[in-house]
Amino acid sequence: MRNSSIPGARGRVRPLTLLGNPVLHAPCKEVTDFGPGLAALVENLFATMYAAQGVGLAANQIGEALRVFVYDCPDDEDVRHMGHVVNPRLVETDGVVVRGPEGCLSLPGLEAGTERYDHAVVEGFTATGEPITVHGTGFFARCLQHECDHLEGRVYADHLTGWRHRRLMRQVTRASWRR
Repeated sequence: MRNSSIPGARGRVRPLTLLGNPVLHAPCKEVTDFGPGLAALVENLFATMYAAQGVGLAANQIGEALRVFVYDCPDDEDVRHMGHVVNPRLVETDGVVVRGPEGCLSLPGLEAGTERYDHAVVEGFTATGEPITVHGTGFFARCLQHECDHLEGRVYADHLTGWRHRRLMRQVTRASWRR
């Protein structure tokens, strides 16, 4: 029996939504019901993220157009950050802009150098409706910005320009998951 105190232990692994699906390219709806359905969604997000070996996952990546994401992500000092945010708002990004490799579970196996701020602050709520503020630096800041983008209908490829964007799009057309 799985330990029910581990996030995702009670969840069910859901199929990932892949690039090209309209749900990934439209802003998600605010969560208004903080009941058992939301708690189950958070559990499913964790279970799916862990099964796919990701560090973050937004609800629209499993086909649910709701403003929720989960994360289990280290920062640049290898401090582990784990949690979820409902109705997140990216309220601050600052510091140095760093171009680093970025991937996405909705574009499996691909990555591209993407510019992100190295500090981010997200405000939102827990699944029980408690207000929370999440501060991230380094790789964790990248994760927070990436997941907030998903809920606005953007993927990391939307930040790319020029040859980086063209190269990634060529890789997408050749990817086995596009067939």
